[in-house]
Amino acid sequence: MARILVIDAQGGFRNSLCDKLAYEGHEVSAAENVTDEEVGRSPQPYDVVICDYVRFWADDEVLEHFPRRTAIMVVSADPDAKRAEECIGRGARDCFAKPIDFTRLREAICKAVETAEAVVDEARPAERPPLRAPQTRFAEEIVGRSPSTTKLRYLIDKIAPTDAKVLIMGENGTGKELVARWLHEKSNRRGMPFVEVNCAAIPGDLIESELFGHEKGAFTSAVKCRKGKFEQADGGTIFLDEIGDMSLAAQAKVLRTLQEHKIYRVGSEKEVGVNVRVVAATNKDLYAEMGKGLFREDLFHRLSVIVINVPSLNERTEDIPLLVNHFNVRICEQYGVEPRVVEEAAMKRLCTMHWGGNIRQLRNVIERLVILSGNCITLNDVIAYADYFPVARPRIKEYEVRH
Repeated sequence: MARILVIDAQGGFRNSLCDKLAYEGHEVSAAENVTDEEVGRSPQPYDVVICDYVRFWADDEVLEHFPRRTAIMVVSADPDAKRAEECIGRGARDCFAKPIDFTRLREAICKAVETAEAVVDEARPAERPPLRAPQTRFAEEIVGRSPSTTKLRYLIDKIAPTDAKVLIMGENGTGKELVARWLHEKSNRRGMPFVEVNCAAIPGDLIESELFGHEKGAFTSAVKCRKGKFEQADGGTIFLDEIGDMSLAAQAKVLRTLQEHKIYRVGSEKEVGVNVRVVAATNKDLYAEMGKGLFREDLFHRLSVIVINVPSLNERTEDIPLLVNHFNVRICEQYGVEPRVVEEAAMKRLCTMHWGGNIRQLRNVIERLVILSGNCITLNDVIAYADYFPVARPRIKEYEVRH
């Protein structure tokens, strides 16, 4: 029997692994990070610490917190030989892929217990390879091989290195935020802040304070000076999501900021210079909104240096099998279970459904199928648990790229 600590941010994976280890007869504890109270409760040193890759690299205390005799094993969702080599070089005993090969893990734990007594129980030396940030992606992968998805990735690669303002158009659930994040990730600003503002979720009387900040006493609840989103994003990218829902008064101030590259906090006449790249998104037809007088035409032209139309899932049905497999693996990893097998008939049915909610709806359906189906997702499961609801939105002309 070994004393084992599992450190992982994903509760489903953490609990599932703990249950399996406890069933094997080990004394198991679980924590989200090394500073949790659960870590300090153990009266004796742990024999094995199983730690997720991000915590292992980001938390400098993981190595310092445990004595040399404790075997630290790293688990990663995207393992490769180089990543494993880096972990072992920094002090890990082993590196595993998610979902974990439990037979291999069992053998590694046995070896760790056998060799623990031969290791001097002392603090780990301060000298070790320098701490580096984990090589994890800032944004999820854009999955698909259809012509429209290929064109979308091409546009991102072409536009990202510039500071051009981008307007992202598309239905709800198509992944407009993901496009914005990749525009930042592939830009020269990637090491600087990416600040997202959901314009539809902020009340009209608070949007100016949220975007530009305020001075103490500017209004009743302004008890202290506060920076706005534009200042927070200085040097990086600000993503104005659902900009079609922004009030006309706020639109006028955003327009001035884009023109002058400076903002004025609410309650102040002092200008503050900002250096931000602006990316905006909407699911509305802004031409129609301008015709109704609900969106400023001059702001539209400021924002739409480049327009990217994100295709709906119904326009790229050939990507559905790849997306199903992608979500299947990710969701099962989240729940700490083996990926489900998807029957060919079930996959065909998923490909012929109308996805009114786009990729967001598809992900929800796959999660529902993972939870409610058995180890194999059948056609009957899809018929029983998948919803159908049509949604249609107009598109506007996008920026064309000539190869």
